[in-house]
Amino acid sequence: MNFYYSLGYHLSRLLARLFYGFRIIHRERVIQTGPVILAMNHQSFLDPPLAGNACDRPIFFLAKKSLMDVPILGWLLPKLNVIPVSVEGSDRSALKALIRILRANECALVFPEGSRTPDGTLQPAQPGLGLVIAKTRAPVVPMRIFGAHEVWPIHGKVRFRGKITIVVGAPIYFSDVDLTDDGKDLYQRLSQRVMDAIAAIQLP
Repeated sequence: MNFYYSLGYHLSRLLARLFYGFRIIHRERVIQTGPVILAMNHQSFLDPPLAGNACDRPIFFLAKKSLMDVPILGWLLPKLNVIPVSVEGSDRSALKALIRILRANECALVFPEGSRTPDGTLQPAQPGLGLVIAKTRAPVVPMRIFGAHEVWPIHGKVRFRGKITIVVGAPIYFSDVDLTDDGKDLYQRLSQRVMDAIAAIQLP
């Protein structure tokens, strides 16, 4: 980890525990070596740094390209392994960047829904994750975050009280049969398989 990533990693964990009693359940399920996709539902701006605490190594993740134009953030985000992505339609350059990262045996965080939930419920999966799976065959670790929407809803202000928990599901491995191209919906089906695994995760 570089200095800035390490600082963000430890600071986010400290503050999340202090304000939100943050915990990660079944952290031992996370694959800590080789290429791996962490796939999680998306509830708030807090999700990426908190998801990063599930890994012992740096993770890469997508963020809106417009954030790169914000003073300080534009300088800092690349040091935190952020890949800028356009919010207007599919951004093939971002998907290609994710594929390169996974082929380099790194770890990437992906939100199958594509954007934050407007009401706290799970949203339909988008095909982008399926494309990345098909091109890399990287295993996927499904994770589900609880409580982040209540703390920081999409159109609301952040609250400094609440409870946030991430529960890690069993890793998903993909075989040749899973990746057989039998129609245009292959990417959607792969994404939905992961989204279904996320939906099945419950608080113990």
